[in-house]
Amino acid sequence: MKIFNPYTHQAKKRFGQNFLKDGRIINQIVQSIQPADGDQILEIGPGLGAITREILPLVGKMTVIELDREIIPKLKYNCDGLGDLKILQQDALKTNFNDLANGGQLRIVGNLPYNISTPILFHLFDFLADIKDMHFMLQKEVVDRMVAAPGSKTYGRLSVMTQYFCNPQLLFYVPPESFEPAPKVESAIVRLTPVESSDKVKDFKLFSEMVTQAFNMRRKTIRNVWKKYFTDDDFAALSFDPTLRPENLSLDDFLNAANYYHQHQAAS
Repeated sequence: MKIFNPYTHQAKKRFGQNFLKDGRIINQIVQSIQPADGDQILEIGPGLGAITREILPLVGKMTVIELDREIIPKLKYNCDGLGDLKILQQDALKTNFNDLANGGQLRIVGNLPYNISTPILFHLFDFLADIKDMHFMLQKEVVDRMVAAPGSKTYGRLSVMTQYFCNPQLLFYVPPESFEPAPKVESAIVRLTPVESSDKVKDFKLFSEMVTQAFNMRRKTIRNVWKKYFTDDDFAALSFDPTLRPENLSLDDFLNAANYYHQHQAAS
């Protein structure tokens, strides 16, 4: 069957469209996901169906979310006869993913628009109870930040918050020439496996605020960053060196700090 390929569709900048065309990379992605019959696969931003066409025959049916209504007829054409494809023309940022789980667990995949990838990730973190895993194509810089360890230059708020909710694994990098049109940045495939986080922190809003404040002032010491929360005696009780900078604190350090402050506020 003749298919619509990346050269026969005008990519739209407002949707952040860069269409994957490299068969070797597509195969690597599918092998990384290992889709199986019965999996509830949900794809965000299928575009012309480069990945959809490979996964759909393996699972029999899947759901995709596509914002660009003009590309949907081409997507349908490219996937015709490969399985039961449900296409939702809507914004992933406004989607209630719990409603799509049907009592099971979703396996979410996608080549996310790089300009809104972080908001989509944080939106998905609200639905992790119904998500088994996620495999995304993202800007390399974003993935490097997601998987970064304390002490590295790329370690920051995205690292801490992602690792609070998920175990992120960098799988492999993807060069610009694998796309049409080629983006100006290198890309990467990341696997996100949700972890149990409900009992990690007593006050999530407080934890999130402390992390955000810390990395908004990442060049300052934590004594200065958190002076409204802690005295030097508090830092001693936490076994924190107050001259450290936020990038030197681990996820557990941030959790311990938030829980300590919450506990002492409740007791006062």
